[in-house]
Amino acid sequence: MKQVDIDAVLADVRAALAAGDWDRAVALVEALRPPDQADVFGELPPAEQDVLLPRLDLEDSADILEELEEEEAAEVALRLKAVDLARILDEMEPDEAADLLRDIPPEQAARALAVMEEADEVRPLLIHADDTAGGLMTPAEILLHKNMTAEGAIAYLRAIAPQSETVYYLFVVDEENRLVGVVSLRQLVIAPAPTRVAEIMDPDVIHVRADVDQEEAARLMSRYDLLALPVVDDKDHLLGLITHDDLVEVLEEEATEDIYRLGGVPEEHPVDVPIPTALRARLPWLVLNLGTAMASATVLSLFESTIARVAVLAAFFPVVAGVSGSAGTQTLTVIVRGLALGELEPKDGLRALARELLIGITNGLAVGSLIASIALVWKGTPMLGAVVGLATLLNMIGAGIAGVLVPLGMLVLKIDPALASPILVTTTTDTLGYLIYLGLATLVLGRLV
Repeated sequence: MKQVDIDAVLADVRAALAAGDWDRAVALVEALRPPDQADVFGELPPAEQDVLLPRLDLEDSADILEELEEEEAAEVALRLKAVDLARILDEMEPDEAADLLRDIPPEQAARALAVMEEADEVRPLLIHADDTAGGLMTPAEILLHKNMTAEGAIAYLRAIAPQSETVYYLFVVDEENRLVGVVSLRQLVIAPAPTRVAEIMDPDVIHVRADVDQEEAARLMSRYDLLALPVVDDKDHLLGLITHDDLVEVLEEEATEDIYRLGGVPEEHPVDVPIPTALRARLPWLVLNLGTAMASATVLSLFESTIARVAVLAAFFPVVAGVSGSAGTQTLTVIVRGLALGELEPKDGLRALARELLIGITNGLAVGSLIASIALVWKGTPMLGAVVGLATLLNMIGAGIAGVLVPLGMLVLKIDPALASPILVTTTTDTLGYLIYLGLATLVLGRLV
């Protein structure tokens, strides 16, 4: 597959627009694949976007709005007339159309829905929150009845000529539209013509409730290698399906969210976000970090006399705190990932704690011995080497404990473990490190002077 030079195409589109050659600009954009169309379109100023979009084929316009980031798509939609927006929404996948309608003001969404031809497919999706399985699903276009025969089911498929991407999975319902089974297209083809669907279907269907978080739905699909996941209500009525392409989007969204939160940024922000918006997202957490850092400063102030008498102790502050901080971050990353993927639950806390304690002791012995040797060779004071080495060992054990207990505690309190855990773990390792290091130094102060 030939790679498209987006920059070159964008330059050509801009040149065509500058010359007023709208036909050429349209041709250049329509020749691209949807993700590339969105990249080029997103780089254009709003005034040119507004003139270009109505000139594109409806299918291309729909593809662009589906591929744009949610905020960008909403901004474009806000500038469209209700009739024009409705025509584009009719071309979009129902779940994508519902997502876009949720992102614009309710009054504009209502006006667009009022003139949409496919509004009946989209309205049921709007009642579900955007980050739930119901908000992620698309309507089930193809359903089989359990009393159909294999021959009748195949005739039904031929009659409706499905365009659906989920035809590889055929879900089966009863008279009240309750999910009762799933059958593959292969099973239908090889089954004797009079065989009832109920006889060849698998009644054990993995499914989710509509109010389940989208991350849990994605985890199920990934765990069981599902290409489609049915969504039901509290009475098992089939509401829709989550498809594999939705899975990729959710995994990317959740991974991005966790990365931002591990960095102390509570919401996802593109690199070109306005500076005031970035400040509102980051500054409060920096202030919180400043507050927790004062704990470390307080500990240091308690040992001013010790530091004044043995100034060389200050040379190893970054070593004790830095190495332990890295160990705490390693543990925290493993635990948060395990929680995010459902591999770890609060009930597994003791097992995880024992494992990280063992790792902390082993790493602490290795790194502590190395640091003690360096201190001995560098400063020529055996007792200094012993203090630095032992402090590193103890603090790495503490870092392991903090890396497990802090995120698990946040989860129990129903706070996202990825959000505040890094700040708390860093504070713990720094404060504990200084306390252990300077406390040990004070105990043997006479042998250090």
